Amino acid sequence: MSPNRPKRPSPPRPPRRRTEVDDILGPEDASLLDIVDNLLNKGVVLNGDLTLGLARVELIYARLSLLLSAADRVLPGENTEFMERHHARHVLRKARRRTRP
Repeated sequence: MSPNRPKRPSPPRPPRRRTEVDDILGPEDASLLDIVDNLLNKGVVLNGDLTLGLARVELIYARLSLLLSAADRVLPGENTEFMERHHARHVLRKARRRTRP
């Protein structure tokens, strides 16, 4: 291609199909904070297998599952404020100390 010849314009790209990721993150550009916030609100389960061995002999095998979620999703009854919960625990501990011999 000679340097004097103008380039032909590329044909327009067809619109991209929406994926599940687009539905979760939304149409706007998402920052890392938006992604983490959305993942914690919805919840994520990570599964993995761990095998420890020595000299090609499997000694320990573990199947691991990890749930990442916001605490208010896992414990929906925790609607009271932190200080109220803290005060209630403090009163309960104090009452238990009094009843011990």
